[in-house]
Order: sequence, then structure tokens, then C-alpha cells
Amino acid sequence: MKDVEIYTTMLCPFCSRAKSLLKKKGVHFKEIDVTTDLRGREDMRKRAGGAHTVPQIFVGGKHIGDCDQIHQLDANGKLDKLLNAS
Repeated sequence: MKDVEIYTTMLCPFCSRAKSLLKKKGVHFKEIDVTTDLRGREDMRKRAGGAHTVPQIFVGGKHIGDCDQIHQLDANGKLDKLLNAS
């Protein structure tokens, strides 16, 4: 399974929703809390092509988007393939 990173903030319902989906699928992920981390937030923005909202999710180093996008990938049957692709 590819490495998964998710940038989050405290008390973010979208972050919780995205993390719940990953946990339900048994995915281990690295959570990067940028609540008070300005440098981390800037790193997230650069990696995510300017996106500034959380969560921002990366699979195998590739930006896949936010909460809505990860749920859309799952609904379309593409998330499992993405997570398990070599």
C-alpha cells in the first residue's frame, strides 16, 4: 500500500471525515497537523498547488485533493486502486 499523508487542523469536520474513511479502509497514514504550524501550512500549500483548505491528502507523494475528492474517488471505485497501485 502506498504512503498516505493528510494535512489537518484541530476540530475540522472535513478532516475527521477523511480520516474516518481512511481508517475504515485500514489505511495507515501520516497526519500533519497545521493548526498552528505556519511553515507546515505553507509546505501544504506548495505541495497542493496552492490549495489552502484542509484536509489536503497525498497518496504516494501525489496530491489527490481534499475531503470531497477522496470520497468521490471512493464512490467511483478508484480509491482502492490508487492506494494499492504499484
